[in-house]
Amino acid sequence: MLPWVVRRTGLPLLSLRCADCRSESAAAGAGRFRVNANGKRLDVWLLVRCTSCDRTAKLTVHERAPVASLDPADLNGYRANDPELVASTLLDPLLARRDRFTLDWTGAWRLDAPPVPLDERWPVRVEVVFADPVPVRPERLIAQGLGLSRNEVRRRIKCDVPPRRRTSAGFAFTVMPGD
Repeated sequence: MLPWVVRRTGLPLLSLRCADCRSESAAAGAGRFRVNANGKRLDVWLLVRCTSCDRTAKLTVHERAPVASLDPADLNGYRANDPELVASTLLDPLLARRDRFTLDWTGAWRLDAPPVPLDERWPVRVEVVFADPVPVRPERLIAQGLGLSRNEVRRRIKCDVPPRRRTSAGFAFTVMPGD
């Protein structure tokens, strides 16, 4: 069995309408939080920038949260703009739903895969593991990894998951001999 690993190479772009220029794309850039105290309550926002006009927008992470209710490690991470906390916050599906954005993963991931010997023993079994929760279509991932067309993938691949539905969970597939 050959191992393939999908890794995140950067933060994905956000599909989020800009209030100024009406563009649909924003980026978290280096990732910065803004923390505002109001008495014993905190507001925490993740700052993002429009890729067209450079306007800054705020994504609400915590709103009027009691200081005691926040994990001290997270609070220190918000203050220090911890890159791992930025990534985990941005990838949180609850934040995306609340702030009404989706993630565009184009160019933000890579496939680490050894070459598949397509002319040797048949069938060849491949296991795909996700190091980060990058949603990809198995059909496109397999086509990219094997250097085949998607039609060829449909003919030669037996997959454990629906090949046209996005997934970020590991799966396995078998490459069958060509005709």
